[in-house]
Amino acid sequence: MSDTPRPLPIAVSLQWDGKGAPRVTAKGRGEIADRIIEIASANGVPLREDRALVSVLSKLDLEQRIPQELYVAVAEVIAFAYALRGKDVGGA
Repeated sequence: MSDTPRPLPIAVSLQWDGKGAPRVTAKGRGEIADRIIEIASANGVPLREDRALVSVLSKLDLEQRIPQELYVAVAEVIAFAYALRGKDVGGA
């Protein structure tokens, strides 16, 4: 068994209203990340693990819209969430 400490979990919550770029609505490490994940799970919010993306998103300010450089990566996350809910990204 290794004595190397496990890295703290990181979580970022995004909100997208279908207009403009998604924005960061919550972010945190450790216990805060665990709580964000717990609240999302309890509310049926789809979760996706992407360490590289969450690392970049965690550097944004709360309520900040994602920069254009992240549109494709975040669009994939949104498409993933819609697919889990059985919805089409373009509508219903």
